[in-house]
Amino acid sequence: MADSGARLLVADDNKVNRLLLGRSLEVLGHRVAMAENGRVALEMLRRESFDLLLLDMEMPEMSGFQVLEQMVADRQLRDLPVIVTSSLEGVAHVARCIELGADDYLPKPVNPVLLRARINSSLEKKRLRDQQKELVRRFATSEVADDLQRSGFALGGKRIHGTVMFCDIRGFTSITEQQTPEETIELLNTFYTLMFDAITGAGGVVNQMVGDGLMSIFGAPLPLADACGSAVRAAREMIELIEMLNVERQVGGRMPLQIGIGIATGDMIAGYTGTHSRATYTCIGDAVNLAARLEAHTKQAGRAILIDGDTAAGLNGALTLEPLGGVQLKGKAAAVEVFAVSA
Repeated sequence: MADSGARLLVADDNKVNRLLLGRSLEVLGHRVAMAENGRVALEMLRRESFDLLLLDMEMPEMSGFQVLEQMVADRQLRDLPVIVTSSLEGVAHVARCIELGADDYLPKPVNPVLLRARINSSLEKKRLRDQQKELVRRFATSEVADDLQRSGFALGGKRIHGTVMFCDIRGFTSITEQQTPEETIELLNTFYTLMFDAITGAGGVVNQMVGDGLMSIFGAPLPLADACGSAVRAAREMIELIEMLNVERQVGGRMPLQIGIGIATGDMIAGYTGTHSRATYTCIGDAVNLAARLEAHTKQAGRAILIDGDTAAGLNGALTLEPLGGVQLKGKAAAVEVFAVSA
């Protein structure tokens, strides 16, 4: 790790200690910044990016203990490795530092061999934590990743009022029959790139991708002030992006794409389902089923975007809608009021 030139912050009120420790760290190949007390150290940590903090305990304005207390309460700082370098003696002081989140404790004067080993170990732990976070963000949306970091993982969910969207490429089987598997993968990657941009740009969260379709939620895991309007705005932009993509596809002699979008609003349970070894963030409720049925019905209705009555009411007249009347959808005991949204 020393060859990587990690960025370290040394917080110590003793200038001689700061300079000597800083020089030792630079000899090891690291880039070093210095803070003369705990308050300055916290300001620097919140303003700049560091890989590790070497922290003295006895400092004016803000002690090392107070710095650790602030860091453990700060979601952006609590995972930063901290090595305490202190002249305080006694197991009680060491235990308190570790309880407050410090990774290690080195008594002064600091042994250079131990210092190098502890720094390398702490940086390796940070690398693994960062890698884990990146994997979570790669296979989950940023909102779900933030929810995991903020609240932790637990199977189950909470009741929310939100809006669900289902989207699907029409005639996808026919399209795949006319191209190679590599071209199909490229098409799906392009499709998801465009759809993700429209959905996340409107505040939605894509939580499922199945073949040529996807499901997204507006209003979870974080509440959204205008979930209905956000979902419809995203849907209209999705149609617009597909139309722009079709211009390029037709120039290349490829079949144009068409998508169907169903949107429904209501109460649902949002949370993690599955097992402790494998789970996904999703929503469960009648609105979810209804949105899926509406997406499927776009083919029969000949409309690109269909919404239910609750979503229509949530728009508060912001758009002119085409009422399609009561529609008997598969799996629904009663007819559902359906509205078409112009793209």
